[in-house]
Amino acid sequence: MRDVKQNPIELVLCDMDGTLLLPDHSISPRNLAAVKALQAAGIHFTLATGRPPRAMRDYIRQLGVELPTAGFNGGVLVNADGSVLQSHHVPYQAVLKTLEFLAGHDVEVWVFADDEWLLRDPTGPMVAHEQQGLGYAPLVVESFEPYLHRVDKIVATTGNAPLLVELEQRLQQLLHGEASASRSQARYLDITALRANKGDALATLAEHLGVPLERTVAIGDGGNDPAMFQRAGLSIAMGQADAPIREQAMHVTGSNTEDGVAQAIERFILTR
Repeated sequence: MRDVKQNPIELVLCDMDGTLLLPDHSISPRNLAAVKALQAAGIHFTLATGRPPRAMRDYIRQLGVELPTAGFNGGVLVNADGSVLQSHHVPYQAVLKTLEFLAGHDVEVWVFADDEWLLRDPTGPMVAHEQQGLGYAPLVVESFEPYLHRVDKIVATTGNAPLLVELEQRLQQLLHGEASASRSQARYLDITALRANKGDALATLAEHLGVPLERTVAIGDGGNDPAMFQRAGLSIAMGQADAPIREQAMHVTGSNTEDGVAQAIERFILTR
């Protein structure tokens, strides 16, 4: 763990799934109260997630977030009114390489483009779980071809977590310098634009708000979160995160089933 500089905190950027949200995708009363306490103290709070913006809207209303939020791992920054502040699509050649590579493996492949969740097989074993989490149904297509120039994110998903670890490593090599590949959760491998990362999202949001990076906090649990850990003045990993993720954060809080976000806010932020 790195030494912590005791700067006053002005901005908290928080992951959603596995962090702020319980396994049933709800926000616990304690986490909600902690976020409201931050806002009452004049501290900015917003979200950075692998989710599409469409799947964030109800949570934004529930939390009372009035700041831009980062969807698709930072691939799109959306203002509270729904207008796009900034977006980064996956390059066309990287899309082609990714889809060709994934076609040779036993994984479900989803494409997010044009504010839609696109897939070819609606009977895939992970579809029902994803629909419950996102809060809307997929658009079934015969081909991804019409969308390939406007892809926000490609997802490979399977219950075979070790396979995704292997595919993550191989795609990182295949797409080096073109796009990013990281597991947002054990069962989800996200392919996004190079600039679609939570570290750049944190820097952009901080600049937008006039907040120095040393006065920011990042909270997360997945493979897409160390990018913001490395830029934030204070980084906090969830207790259930894999060891390599926890080791990249300055502090570790409780798990998402233990109100770990509220614990972090109460212990490390509001006390300042």
